[in-house]
Amino acid sequence: MDTATCPRCKQNVNSQAVTCPYCRTQLKAYGHPGIPLHRAQGDEYLCDTCTYHLDDTCNYSKRPHATECTLYQNQEERDLELQEKNRKPDFNTSINNWIRRNQSLLLIFGLFFICLLIVLSRS
Repeated sequence: MDTATCPRCKQNVNSQAVTCPYCRTQLKAYGHPGIPLHRAQGDEYLCDTCTYHLDDTCNYSKRPHATECTLYQNQEERDLELQEKNRKPDFNTSINNWIRRNQSLLLIFGLFFICLLIVLSRS
């Protein structure tokens, strides 16, 4: 069972729980376990670090003083993900990925090579 921590009472709860069973704090937005509800820590606002606020595409009515949001996306985390995606893989990783993508082709060439060896050994 995946667990999460309640932001109010700090108890471990099921990550799919809609409300905290201990203090009844709402953990998911609109009562749906698939919609996370992001909360600001302390006196900070989510908008200060949100991608949508920083690129001025946010249309949330509580902007720039939102302490709870369903669409929050941390700018620093997003930048790290983009850097990880754009990083060029090393040579071994590239070769392994190519082999994984072309297994059937390698199998056909391997069978062809074995057949060629058999034919050459009989002649």
